[in-house]
Amino acid sequence: MDINHIWNILPVLIVEYGLKLAGAIVVAIVGLFIIKGIMGIFKNMMNKRKVDESLKPFVTGMVDALLKLLLGICVLSMMGVEMTAFIAVLGAIGLAVGMALSGTLQNFAGGVMILLFKPFKVGDFIEAQGHSGVVNEIQIFNTILKSADNKTIIIPNGGLSTSSMVNYSTEKQRRVDWIFGIGYGDDVENAKKIIREIANSDNRILKNPELFIAVSELADSSVNLVVRAWVNAPNYWGVHFDTIEKVYHAFNKQGINIPFPQMDVHVHKN
Repeated sequence: MDINHIWNILPVLIVEYGLKLAGAIVVAIVGLFIIKGIMGIFKNMMNKRKVDESLKPFVTGMVDALLKLLLGICVLSMMGVEMTAFIAVLGAIGLAVGMALSGTLQNFAGGVMILLFKPFKVGDFIEAQGHSGVVNEIQIFNTILKSADNKTIIIPNGGLSTSSMVNYSTEKQRRVDWIFGIGYGDDVENAKKIIREIANSDNRILKNPELFIAVSELADSSVNLVVRAWVNAPNYWGVHFDTIEKVYHAFNKQGINIPFPQMDVHVHKN
C-alpha cells in the first residue's frame, strides 16, 4: 500500500472511526452520569429499608462494578471491537474463580441474606450449627458468637443461612418448664400447693398466662409433676434456678420425698 492510497482512504477512515469514537465517548460520559444517578437512588432505597451498615459498601460496590462493566462492553461494541470472544473468556474466568471460591462465595451470599432479612441481630441469644451463644458480631463471611462460658465461636454464614436456627431473644416472654418428682404415697395436692405458693411469691413470674401444674407421669420411682410458668425473657434463667432451689428446701421441710435412683444389693452366703 503506497502513500497515495493511504492519503486517499484516510478521510474515509477518520469519518468512519472518528464518528464511532465520538459516539462511544458520548455514550460513556452519559452512561457514567446515569450510573451515578442510579447508584444514588439505590443508596437511598437501602437507607429507607435500613440495610445493615456493614452490608452497604459491599452491595453498592458490587452493583456499581456490574453497571460499569456493562457500560464498558457497550462502549467497546460501538467502537467495533468484537465482544463475543471477550465475553467467552470473561465467562470462563468467572467460572474458574467461582469454582475455586465456592465456599467463600457461599458464605458471602449467606452473610448478605442474614444482613438483609435479619433472622437475628447483635445481642440475640441463638442456637445454630451445634453451638449456642450471644451474637457478638455479624460479618460478611462469618457470624461471631460468645458462649455462656465466654468462648468465641465463629460460624460460617453459608451454613448458618440455610440451616435451622433457634433465636431465644425474639419474643419478650418465655415459658419456664420444670419437672419435680415426689415419692409414691406423698400428698400430691400438698406438693402442688407448695409449688404454687413459691411461684406466687416470685414477682418475676407473670400472672398471665397462669401458672400450670399437673401430674405428668407415673414413673418407675416417682410421681412427676410438670410445672410451667411465663416470665419476661431476661428473667428466664434466674427464675429457673431459684425455683428449683426453693422447691427442694420446701419439700424437705414439709417431709415430701424427692426420689432418686437406688440399687439394692443382696449378698447370698453358700
